[in-house]
Amino acid sequence: MSTFSKAEILHHMNEGNIEMEGYVPWGSNYTFVVNVSLNGQDMQAVYKPRRGERPLWDFPTGTLCLRERAAYLISEYLSWQLVPPTLLRDGPQGWGSIQFFIDHDPNENYFTFKDDHAEQLQRVALFDIVINNADRKGGHVIVDDHHQVWAIDHGIAFHDETKLRTVIWDYAGQQIPAADLEQLADLEEKLTADDALCSQMRDLLSQREIRALKRRINRVCQQGVFPEPGPGRPYPWPLV
Repeated sequence: MSTFSKAEILHHMNEGNIEMEGYVPWGSNYTFVVNVSLNGQDMQAVYKPRRGERPLWDFPTGTLCLRERAAYLISEYLSWQLVPPTLLRDGPQGWGSIQFFIDHDPNENYFTFKDDHAEQLQRVALFDIVINNADRKGGHVIVDDHHQVWAIDHGIAFHDETKLRTVIWDYAGQQIPAADLEQLADLEEKLTADDALCSQMRDLLSQREIRALKRRINRVCQQGVFPEPGPGRPYPWPLV
């Protein structure tokens, strides 16, 4: 991922000076590539200010950046390392999320590399089920220079109603690895306890959303298989 450790990346992004480098025009919400400088060192990141979020009828206004952070915390607690380091802070366009930029080939996406990274993509699919990701496009999965798969763009996730929309349905009906189920069961227990993770999630999601998250985890652990696409809109649009 980087010559920096994860702790160093988070410290750098939290304490460094943010300078705007460019606007990402293809997103629905304001998204910027920024340079974060600290002690003479530079680091690229993706900055999504809260005030640049487009209002949605089904997600509370101003919460998309919170969901970006929540997705990172869940990925980290599970030790799946799917979501790049992400935090919340003030920036040139106001308060929002800052996510470490993963160097990757922008011409590559899920549809071009899915056969080469099946095991990692299976875990992305499971992660999306758990967080109820409503927008897993093919371009929201990237691969770095070390062949690690990363999942990005989790602003419309964690809704308390089922809204799973993803292009990754390849594993429907297959057994979920036992090790992943054990980690999810542990996560459900932690979300029930009054510990640090639970406290952080309460700052990011509503109580209804946290209860729904626990129900989804419990259902996945009970069923033990990847679900089939449901009725309605199981795929995002556009697909990439």
